[in-house]
Amino acid sequence: IGNSGASQTLSLANGTLQTITLTANCTFTMPTASAGKSFTLIANTGAGNFITTSFTSVKWPSGSAPTVTSTANRWDVFGFFSDGTNWYGNSLQNYS
Repeated sequence: IGNSGASQTLSLANGTLQTITLTANCTFTMPTASAGKSFTLIANTGAGNFITTSFTSVKWPSGSAPTVTSTANRWDVFGFFSDGTNWYGNSLQNYS
């Protein structure tokens, strides 16, 4: 996808594996939920300290969205799948 900026609209047309470099605190707008669709987003933390990152309309385990790794040049991996009504997310974080 490139650099994030303060907002980014995610698209299933970009494939099932998408990468982005965080350049600001970012709000990600999810694509329309479509049953059986899924994708992975790998976020490079860039210069770091961009910890306010949110995803619209995503249900997270225990109802709590993850906090993005604030250390520079790390990678957080977010997985999303849809049941046609909702997006469900999970994360693996702080890869170096």
